[in-house]
Amino acid sequence: MSLKKIVIPFVVFSLFSCKTTTIVNKQITSHETPKNVILLISDGTGLSQISSAFYYKESTPNYTRFRNIGLIKTSSAEQDVTDSAAGATAFACGVKTYNGAIGVAVDKTDIENIVEIASSKNIKTGIIATSAITHATPASFYAHTLSRGEEEKIALYLTQSEVDFFAGGGLDYFNNRKDGQNLLNTFKEKEFIVNTTSLSDFSEIQSVKKTGFLLAKKEMPRMEDGRGDFLSKATELGIQFLNRDDSGFFMMTEGSQIDWGGHENNASYLISELIDFDDAVGKALDFAEKDGNTLVIVTSDHETGGFTLSAKNKKREDGSEYSDYAEIGPTFSTGGHSATLIPVFAYGPGAEEFLGIYENNQIFEKILKVTKWGE
Repeated sequence: MSLKKIVIPFVVFSLFSCKTTTIVNKQITSHETPKNVILLISDGTGLSQISSAFYYKESTPNYTRFRNIGLIKTSSAEQDVTDSAAGATAFACGVKTYNGAIGVAVDKTDIENIVEIASSKNIKTGIIATSAITHATPASFYAHTLSRGEEEKIALYLTQSEVDFFAGGGLDYFNNRKDGQNLLNTFKEKEFIVNTTSLSDFSEIQSVKKTGFLLAKKEMPRMEDGRGDFLSKATELGIQFLNRDDSGFFMMTEGSQIDWGGHENNASYLISELIDFDDAVGKALDFAEKDGNTLVIVTSDHETGGFTLSAKNKKREDGSEYSDYAEIGPTFSTGGHSATLIPVFAYGPGAEEFLGIYENNQIFEKILKVTKWGE
């Protein structure tokens, strides 16, 4: 597809989106206040990473299903370039903090997170990741530590949290600890059924109080190494489990390893993880379309790798180089994070609240505003 074909419809849409967004949302939703919120975070994902799905995914990306799109500024409290811990803490707690902080402010005091707020109102909560469940992004939604590296301490927080459903890796932080504790026993005391082999069918967990899945010693395998559709299945299973009654739910799903592909400057790793994340977005949107009372938000904590879908660099017979505009050759400008603005996609009741350009911690504020959970 030519750039011209992509740009012209985008310009036309931009001209009319301000007038049509509210109408579109009224057509697809039946409630002004969402009962459920699904927040999907594609770690390390900027616009170029998202764009890769439009060139490399064999089916139409689920990103095309959104009509409400905004941008966030991602800088942390003390650094222009954020890390995942500060970025996720902004989402989970509504406060900008220092890089490496998990659920604590710059002064190192604990900040109430959205899982704690929702749980206090008897709203069910769930957390899913393709990293260890104790990694920076998922941890920020239930833990409070001065450093993201304290993963054994973070694991203890999960056993003490009000989270109702979780899925990811990180088993070693629960049953192969330096302190000798086996936190799987602690989960049992908390009426948690924890599976360490595979995702269950919904029928197998439908009647249990709380459930979790720790399916790898550390992180889950890469898509290129055979992880399969874990993220999509876990997202769908989490929705089924949390939606068993009329209490409402909040769920965070993270495509963790898009970030790691960026750090490695490994385009195939990155793109395969991004496409997998887009499949999980599809599961959330499928449910939201049928339910009519669910807000879906898709965003990222930051961009990683300075990823670009550049023209492929080739050589002529005489050895000189040229850019072949007929073929993409993904490139990177850094092995770390960047400070580029990050897209926010929203669907469902309250989606129009996420239009515009704003700070990353306002995601938290906007969720509480539209759900009224903070009242």
